Amino acid sequence: MKHYFDRMKPTGACPPRKPVSKIIWSWIGAFLGIYLVALIGKYTGLAGVNNVFLIGSFGASAVLVYGAPMADFSQPRNIVGGHFISAIVGVTIYMLIKDQILASATAVSLAIVAMHFTRTLHPPGGATALIAVIGGDKIHALGYAYVLYPVLSGAVIMMLVALIVNNLSTNPKRHYPVYWV
Repeated sequence: MKHYFDRMKPTGACPPRKPVSKIIWSWIGAFLGIYLVALIGKYTGLAGVNNVFLIGSFGASAVLVYGAPMADFSQPRNIVGGHFISAIVGVTIYMLIKDQILASATAVSLAIVAMHFTRTLHPPGGATALIAVIGGDKIHALGYAYVLYPVLSGAVIMMLVALIVNNLSTNPKRHYPVYWV
């Protein structure tokens, strides 16, 4: 037991706060990304489905692609592929497993496995899979359309905003993407 608890001891210090310019660029990107996803969702939304574009996992994606654009999790392959694959997994599991607790655990865990195998690991993808299971009647009614609308469409919008905003900065350490495939 001592060995186990010894592994929990910190080995480093908390990193310093990021420069204000980086914080401002992160804010601009997150604001524009989420705003455009919501706006496009509002004007192209399905009848009777309000704000379906605003799935919670996009908030987490915004943190990554605008707050840490150089991270592996933030790259276009990861944001688009991770959400897309996780949505397919989530919808499929929702349709196959009727027990919500079992379906939730299965969807998230299999989404992680699928993202690993496809090299598209994007942590918010786990939430995308979970939302497919627990998202309620409006999300469930979409079926596999959920994969395209809102997931794929929203992920592409977030990535396009990241391409624009993250490359407006004159800081050579802030560019996007690091890699495409």
